[in-house]
Amino acid sequence: MKRLVAGQTYARWRTSLLWLTSFPPSARRARLVAACIAITATGLLAGAASVAVGSTHPVAYCSIPAGSDTWAFHAGAPISRATGSYAHGHGSLAGDTAHGIACQVDRVASAPDRQIIVSVGPHVIRHQHAAVIGGQTGNILIMAIRVKSSTDRKCKVGTHGKLTLFATYNGIHKDSVRFSFPSACRRHRHFYSGSNVTVLVPA
Repeated sequence: MKRLVAGQTYARWRTSLLWLTSFPPSARRARLVAACIAITATGLLAGAASVAVGSTHPVAYCSIPAGSDTWAFHAGAPISRATGSYAHGHGSLAGDTAHGIACQVDRVASAPDRQIIVSVGPHVIRHQHAAVIGGQTGNILIMAIRVKSSTDRKCKVGTHGKLTLFATYNGIHKDSVRFSFPSACRRHRHFYSGSNVTVLVPA
């Protein structure tokens, strides 16, 4: 019963996120931050439900501090099934310098959740307005990341990678998020797109 309630709550928040994309990029920030906070809370409820029904492995739900942000993203749904992936993050951007934090968690069958928390920046690899990806126009932001916490023994703390955010506009919702890592963390190379991915990237 608790899983059903958590799923219904997330569905309502996903509808809100889709409504958010009708705003221009400059108006998304406050609404996206509020939505991410609420979705994180939903994830914690779903995690409690999983434990309550006898989950056979620990539950990780990407708990990271909130902040005042100029970039942010939410990708995937809080995990309430036997397998899945979920990620979110946020931070600041000033010129060619970025700061922030992001988290990604994978659930696989018959194994503990694999969660990584990464620090973002300070190096900005690319920041472009009116970039075109897959035939869609939007803002792209590629930032250096570093693993600062890991429950995956193969993906060590200190491993470097890249986080790519793409936020479409002009009423089109084709946002995407990509985590890129070397082979040691290849299990965390994920690409997210679709209706449950929402990204904020300033122009």
